[in-house]
Amino acid sequence: MAPRSHTLEAGSMTLPKIAHLLLAAAVLAGSAPAAPGAAPAPAQPRWDWPLSPKPKVAQPFDPPDKPWLSGHRGVDLAPESSSTPGKADSQVFAPADGVVTFAGVVVDRQVITIDHGGGLRSSFEPVASELQQGDPVAKGQVIGTIEDIAGHCPAAKCLHWGVRRGDDYVNPLAFVQDLRPSILLPLD
Repeated sequence: MAPRSHTLEAGSMTLPKIAHLLLAAAVLAGSAPAAPGAAPAPAQPRWDWPLSPKPKVAQPFDPPDKPWLSGHRGVDLAPESSSTPGKADSQVFAPADGVVTFAGVVVDRQVITIDHGGGLRSSFEPVASELQQGDPVAKGQVIGTIEDIAGHCPAAKCLHWGVRRGDDYVNPLAFVQDLRPSILLPLD
């Protein structure tokens, strides 16, 4: 018996065969099509906001075109104001579990950095904290308080939150809300 050829002859692939191959490839790639009417999967990973209640974004993520150019490599979050300084509006919470990799001064601001695993690190400034390098933190744990430093935000105190994946800065908001664009589909 002659060995089977592994080459395709013209016209040997029918539409059902092609559809089955594409479906099998999608399943193997982990991106099987969703059932009609199914809600899309939420953006992953899912973190909590570092301020509570959900803050206003005072300055959005605006990365530079090249790593050496100026830009805004995070977001500035404005806490809701309260009449009592140092109360809950100043508390900063860990957005996800992790380990403190840095807690100290950079230039003139207190900074705390948390390694969340998987190459993700988040940094917060200006944040006064009692935590030290190596301290574990749990999602939702208070990690410090926002310092009142003039000049960082134009109108009032704010929290600068940056996230890095490896060496690349990424938009922190992608970890707390779905940033995928909405698509309107016809009703018919």
